[in-house]
Amino acid sequence: MMYGYARVSTKEQNLDRQLEQLREYIKDERYILRDKESGKDFNRTNWNTLVGTEKTAPLLHEGDLLIVCSLDRLGRNYTEIRKQWDYITNTLQANIKVLDMPLLDTSISKDNLDGRFIADLVLQILSYTAEKERENTRKRQAQGIAVMPVVNGKKVSSKTGNPIGRPNAEYPERWSEIYSDWKSGSITATAAMEVLGLKRTTFYKLVKSYEA
Repeated sequence: MMYGYARVSTKEQNLDRQLEQLREYIKDERYILRDKESGKDFNRTNWNTLVGTEKTAPLLHEGDLLIVCSLDRLGRNYTEIRKQWDYITNTLQANIKVLDMPLLDTSISKDNLDGRFIADLVLQILSYTAEKERENTRKRQAQGIAVMPVVNGKKVSSKTGNPIGRPNAEYPERWSEIYSDWKSGSITATAAMEVLGLKRTTFYKLVKSYEA
């Protein structure tokens, strides 16, 4: 069996370009699975249909082929991509074909040890490059923040002149008074929320910020 997988990060984005490419290989729309979910992890509805979960069997079986337009349609986290790649190709014994990267095609190398090795090596290199770029980005950000001027106790961007980081939390009127009564046990949390007009999640979020 041949399956296609298309993904975009939000419901507002469309899958048309990916679907057009996948239809060249797969004529039956039922075999093209789609997700409109973030690529930060693999906990996605139709992806889980393909590879299975603890409670469901995978759609992919030995000898099947999974086609994606590009590697980033699988996800953004290359460490997780490698794990999923290994699971599909070695545990499920299915193949993967990445259309915009011909070297990442295990279907043409399933009986060719050298070809499979090259596909795995390319994936390793991509994973390493992506991780190094993330590491370098974090270093550059840290270096940039370190040399920023400090105004009123906050780092200020030299480009915009605005403070960086999260804005200070805004507390409702009588916050300090009601907070003290609650902490001393004079009133319950529910009563404090009612007086301040706050929902439970907002109340405890402000408590955490205030105490920090």
